[in-house]
Amino acid sequence: MIDWLALAESMITSPWLYAVLIAVSCLDSFLPLIPSEPVVIVAGVYAATGDTHIGLVVAATALGAFLGDLVPYAVGRFVGSRSAGRPAPGTKRRAAHDWFVRELDVRGGFVLVTTRFIPFGRYVATFATGLVRYPLGRYALFVGFATAAWSAYTALTGYLGGVMFQDNTLLAITVGIGLALVVTGGIEGVRALRRRRGAAVPDPVAD
Repeated sequence: MIDWLALAESMITSPWLYAVLIAVSCLDSFLPLIPSEPVVIVAGVYAATGDTHIGLVVAATALGAFLGDLVPYAVGRFVGSRSAGRPAPGTKRRAAHDWFVRELDVRGGFVLVTTRFIPFGRYVATFATGLVRYPLGRYALFVGFATAAWSAYTALTGYLGGVMFQDNTLLAITVGIGLALVVTGGIEGVRALRRRRGAAVPDPVAD
């Protein structure tokens, strides 16, 4: 298995670093074991010392993540097209399907943007969005915004750590990753609170 973090650190002063960022952020969009966040944070840390360019780090990461998010969406659409349309009425799967379609119609942007920051949440959301055949144009618009926001947040988290701890790169990386975990946990906590306060999913009829 490729050690993406070591690979990125070995190319910090090389233009190939941005190709690594595109690749790792793309693969992380549909392969959960690929650690894109630490790699992007490290690139952001080194941007504080001038070894990388923060704008290019953000752009490369956003591009890779956007391209990667098209993969589970495409797989979901393919799976959906191979099945016999929507699940049968009166089943749990049909109730879940219809609920997710309504959620996307009302707050598709919110779902796609917030789940981009949640480990594993992004994989489920992008695949399910394709599965219910959410319009590609709207999907690309929301995912484009989500990946740009995620990329800027992740890279700037590392950059902030690098600015604060320029004389201690390891501490800067540790702080950057810690900030990312805190914010991600906060987003998940807000989502959990919204689910408890929001309308409950309609009780599905048993299969």
